[in-house]
Amino acid sequence: MGDLLKGISSFRGAVFPTHSALYRKLAREGQQPHALMISCADSRVMPETITQSGPGDLFVCRNAGNIVPPFSTLNGGVSSAIEYAILALGVSDIVVCGHSDCGAMKGLCLPQMLEPMPNVAAWLRHSHAAYSIVCQAYPDDLSDAERVRAVAMENVVVQIDHLKTHPSVAAKLATSEITLHGWFFDIETGEVQVYDGVLARFTEVQEGEPLPVAFTGRGHPHVMPRIAAALAGE
Repeated sequence: MGDLLKGISSFRGAVFPTHSALYRKLAREGQQPHALMISCADSRVMPETITQSGPGDLFVCRNAGNIVPPFSTLNGGVSSAIEYAILALGVSDIVVCGHSDCGAMKGLCLPQMLEPMPNVAAWLRHSHAAYSIVCQAYPDDLSDAERVRAVAMENVVVQIDHLKTHPSVAAKLATSEITLHGWFFDIETGEVQVYDGVLARFTEVQEGEPLPVAFTGRGHPHVMPRIAAALAGE
């Protein structure tokens, strides 16, 4: 906790003064984020850092495995965050961001790890489809690390499909007011791969090229120019 307290002190003394006008504006006018990012709670995955976003830019929902449970009448934190981001904040883009070396995906691949964690095991049932895809459609000779990576990538696509079941998302997709994105962050290299819904595969972000999207509903694809530029290193 000592390091956290030092961080707070450094923020108040060195960081906040530089951005105080922005924070005052956000306090007075409220937030207007342009995107909702659903990412893993892994401490190595920091959405604002990856996208070089500032205060007020992103509405972030983090959980083990960057999971989006399919819509149901049961209330939950992820479902509430999605609904609020769309209907109250008016975000136009939703990003599901997975990552390499994901502990949740390791748990799917190695169920014995989850024996002392029944709540985690129950939560990860929302990712079983990703594991099944890898078991049935991928080569049998994958290494453990390759299998975890493949499951993590397939999990991003599965969670995007779950997003479509949420009424607030479905309505905005029908009127082309929202776009869904799937990203995969490689912790070791810092690279971000983006899921291209047309090609049905992950691709590397190319500087100067439009950012591929996973799903745009009934309209035409659009991109998030500022985040695309940040990912491409501009």
